[in-house]
Amino acid sequence: MAKAAAVHILLNSKEEAEQLKQELAQGANFAELAKKHSQCPSGKQGGDLGEFRKGDMVKAFDDVVFKKALLEVQGPVKTQFGYHLIKTLYRS
Repeated sequence: MAKAAAVHILLNSKEEAEQLKQELAQGANFAELAKKHSQCPSGKQGGDLGEFRKGDMVKAFDDVVFKKALLEVQGPVKTQFGYHLIKTLYRS
């Protein structure tokens, strides 16, 4: 079964997600932004979700983690939880 690790920032609006994505593109620290802005409990750990298996997350999230480029900020990705900025650290 495929596994991956990712960090994410969960936000309430697409606009906020796009603003933070621009800040990240300009060199902002992902973990710091996650701690400050993320609506997910993982924000306290800098957005770290740890390792998980394919299928553990909702489909839209899984698709990004298991199909998009590693170590690049993807999103905003809309799920029932809100808008995510996702960076996949590794997958196997």
